[in-house]
Amino acid sequence: MLYKQLIELFDILDSASASGAQVVEYFRSIVPDCQVETYPLEGPKGHTDMVRILIPGRNGKSKGGSAKTMGILGRLGGLGARPEQLGFVSDGDGALTALAVAAKLLDMQKKGDFLEGDVFISTHVCPDAPTTPHEPVPFMNSPVETWQVNKEEVTDDLDAVLVVDTTKGNRIINHRGFAISPTVKEGYILRVSEDLLDVMISTTGRLPHVFALSQQDITPYGNGLYHLNSILQPATATKAPVVGVAVTTETTVAGCATGATHLEDLEDAGRFMLEAAKAFGNGLCSFYDEEEFGRIQKLYGSMEHFQTLGKQ
Repeated sequence: MLYKQLIELFDILDSASASGAQVVEYFRSIVPDCQVETYPLEGPKGHTDMVRILIPGRNGKSKGGSAKTMGILGRLGGLGARPEQLGFVSDGDGALTALAVAAKLLDMQKKGDFLEGDVFISTHVCPDAPTTPHEPVPFMNSPVETWQVNKEEVTDDLDAVLVVDTTKGNRIINHRGFAISPTVKEGYILRVSEDLLDVMISTTGRLPHVFALSQQDITPYGNGLYHLNSILQPATATKAPVVGVAVTTETTVAGCATGATHLEDLEDAGRFMLEAAKAFGNGLCSFYDEEEFGRIQKLYGSMEHFQTLGKQ
């Protein structure tokens, strides 16, 4: 379970002075020599603190091994919308969940349990992000551009990516908990991973939930098209398969709403990603059918232009 990690990290992040340095200090209190870093990222509306941590696996690439690397990215605009809103906003759930998974993996290693493959976890810490108008509810904005965050979070070492993000400001998924997306790879929206559905069923004890994607949702921000939110933006910057892990609600909740974090939902989503990382490193979880992907490319060609801003 991840309740302990979620509560401890929430206490750090629910602050007007929350910083990447405080998160790094917390991680090093678990494993002093863990491979974690933080640094400021400057954007057009201010700055945020990037936080990146690598959890080495027993047979991971970082040790010269052959096990695949999982990326877990906490996507958000900001943890808070100060001074407009006081307190931790709904939009911060993705960062909180991703960081809790990192803390749990460190705690597991301290106790002697090592995953087979490496896990790379990244997010950013910003307690005073701006907001922006959006229908049906306002979006949290960000002091930095999406492409800037992608550049820091998405590396060639990642063989698959899970992106956890608050996805409550819509009418697409009407379920409180979390839902996963179809797999997105190189501009294609592929079928939903059966292996990830199995992990979801096992970790929640309930039927799985999947949220719909449109073609617009997997294109980069900045092209003037409507996006559900930024959950699939990392898919615009990698050839690796990407799956969104959306923290959801039955009703439409603004990303800038405070008092809207449901700990049990984040724990479910975090435990799901942890188990998916275990299975992926062991070669027991596939995000897509490689043979079928080769065939769809042969039949219909490249869709990589959907990873760009298109014709301007």
